[in-house]
Amino acid sequence: MTFRSSSPDGNESPPALPLQPYTATSIALHWLTAAAMAAILALAWTMTSLGEGAPNRLTLFRLHKSLGLTVLLFVAVRIWLRRRRRSGSITGEPRLARWAASATHILLYVLLLVMPVSGYVMSSAAGHPVALWGLRLPSLPVDHALADGAELVHLVSQWALYGLIAIHVAGVVWHVWFRRDALLDRMLPPQQRPELAHADGDRSPVGDDPEVSNTSGHP
Repeated sequence: MTFRSSSPDGNESPPALPLQPYTATSIALHWLTAAAMAAILALAWTMTSLGEGAPNRLTLFRLHKSLGLTVLLFVAVRIWLRRRRRSGSITGEPRLARWAASATHILLYVLLLVMPVSGYVMSSAAGHPVALWGLRLPSLPVDHALADGAELVHLVSQWALYGLIAIHVAGVVWHVWFRRDALLDRMLPPQQRPELAHADGDRSPVGDDPEVSNTSGHP
């Protein structure tokens, strides 16, 4: 059964596709991407604050680049999985809310693709080698104008990503604390509800018989 939400002008929005559970692969990729992005942003602020001759600075840059390219691979796989299987949306969700959620997700995917690509161009065009966990990637011809342009894109994308992450987290808080629609549960490992802990026909007598289950001594 689907529900239609009405817009302020009285027109009904198209029915939402019922929510579909995420696969274990999608859940793992989501949290791996989130963890990698947290590490990338922490590395970015740390390594750029160090002086040119600081120890481990080069190691931090290499780690930052490898994590960024790994996120690129994660996002490419996630986009492929989403194209194969639509996740749907919450029935009864206002059309504007559904549009905002969809736009936020699309922009997050775009930025998570743009940032590693611009980072690669920025480094390679400036004459710095780029490697993915020790595997050196093909280098671009040195072009400092191209490197400067890629650096600007990378920097703007970084700050745009902060804003989108804030919106994404605010949306999660809205669904968890205000709507209480269990949307976050789809992105968490499946957990068996207490009432389903026992298979049919294999229930403990305690809980089936209210007289037995009352052990407090009070009626």
